Amino acid sequence: MRIRYIGGAVLAAVVAVACPERAVAQESFPTPINNGDFAGGGAFPIPTGRAGDSGFYTSAEFTMLRQSKAIGPQDIGFRGLYDTMGTITGIPGTFLGSGTPALNTKSGGAGTYQPGFVAEIGYKFDTGTRVYLKYLQLFDAQYSSGATQYPLGFRSNGDLTDTFLSSPVYNFTTFFNGPTQDTNFDVGNAGNNTAGLWNAADVMDSKFTQRYQQAELGMRMPMFATEYSSVYGLGGARFAWFFERFTWRTVDLDQTGNSTPQSAAEYSNTLSQRMYGLFVGCGHEIYLGNMFSLSSDLTAAAYLDVVKGRAKYKLGDDTTQSKYGRNTWSLVPSLTADVNLWMYPVEGVQLRVGYSAMTFFNTRYMKDPVGFNFGNIDPNYATKYFRLLHGFNIGVGFFF
Repeated sequence: MRIRYIGGAVLAAVVAVACPERAVAQESFPTPINNGDFAGGGAFPIPTGRAGDSGFYTSAEFTMLRQSKAIGPQDIGFRGLYDTMGTITGIPGTFLGSGTPALNTKSGGAGTYQPGFVAEIGYKFDTGTRVYLKYLQLFDAQYSSGATQYPLGFRSNGDLTDTFLSSPVYNFTTFFNGPTQDTNFDVGNAGNNTAGLWNAADVMDSKFTQRYQQAELGMRMPMFATEYSSVYGLGGARFAWFFERFTWRTVDLDQTGNSTPQSAAEYSNTLSQRMYGLFVGCGHEIYLGNMFSLSSDLTAAAYLDVVKGRAKYKLGDDTTQSKYGRNTWSLVPSLTADVNLWMYPVEGVQLRVGYSAMTFFNTRYMKDPVGFNFGNIDPNYATKYFRLLHGFNIGVGFFF
C-alpha cells in the first residue's frame, strides 16, 4: 500500500510540474508557514521579499551524527614471543609466554558522534517546484588503542616473556627482521632468535578512522496543499561515500632500548565505498501556529556500491612494502527519514532543529582487518547487512 502511494504521489507531482496552470497544490500557507524555499525540508530560506516568491535560496546547518562502528573484533597483538631459530627451546616456531591478547582491532571505545555541516543551494519556481544541490560532510571519527611491554599490574612470567608483544605475521622479507640483538636470548650468540618486527616487539598502536560524505541533486514538487498542511514529492540523484581506514604500527626496540626507522613497521587497510544512485520519496508539513511548523520526510534510494579495498605493509623508512588491492560492486538499498521543527521569527527567515536517520543495507566492512600473510595479504571483508547514521541538526536558510 505504501509503495503504491509513493509511486502515485510522484506521478502526480510530475503532472503538476508539466501542467502548472492546472496545479492546485501551490504552497500558500499563512505567514510564517514554511514556504518550502528549502529542498526536502533540508534548510532554511530567507527571502528578501515575500517568503513565497520564486528565486534562488541557500542554507547552512550544523549536524551531529553517529554511525555504526563497522569493524570486526580481531586479536592482533599477544603477550609473549616466538622462538624462530629454535635456539631457545630446541624447536623452531615455539611460542613462549601466556599468549594473552594485548591488542584488538575493535579497541578504542564505543561509537561516537561526528560533527559536520550541510550546505545547500537551489531555485524555487512560481509553481512551487524547486531544484537544489545539497552537500553533507562529517568530520572524521577516530578510535585509537595501544599496547606496550608493561602488562596490567606488571604481572609476567618468571622469564619476562609476557613483557613482549607478538603477532603471527609471516612470509615477510628480511628487511622486516627487526634488530639482531632484540632480547637477552640473543646475548652471546649470532642473535635473531626472535626474528621479525612483529615478534618480541615493544609497542603496538592501532587507529580506526571513519568518514562520511553525501551529495544530492534533487527536486521537491508540491502535490497537495491546504491552508495549514502541505504534501510534496521528492526525487533525484544521490551520492554517498563511506571511507574507513585501519592502521597498525609496531615498534621493535633493540636490547638496549634504541630504535631506528627500520625498527618499525606499519600496516594499513583502507575500505572505500562510493555509492551512486537515485532516490524518491515524499514529505508532509503541518502549520502549528505562532511561527512554528512541523515536517517529516521519507525517501528510499538504490545505490550501486563501488567497493575498493587496499591493504599494505610498509617499513618505517618507507623503503619497502607489500600491497594488496581488490575491487567489487554491489547493490545497496537505503531509507532516510527526517523530522524537523521549523521557526519563522521574521518574514523570510527560517530556523530549524531536527532529527535524521539514514539506513544502508548490504554494505561492506572489515570483519578481519589484518591479513597476516605478508606476501599475500588477504584481509576478510564481509557484508554488513544494516548500517545506521542518525543524529540531530540545526540550521538557517535564506531566499533571494
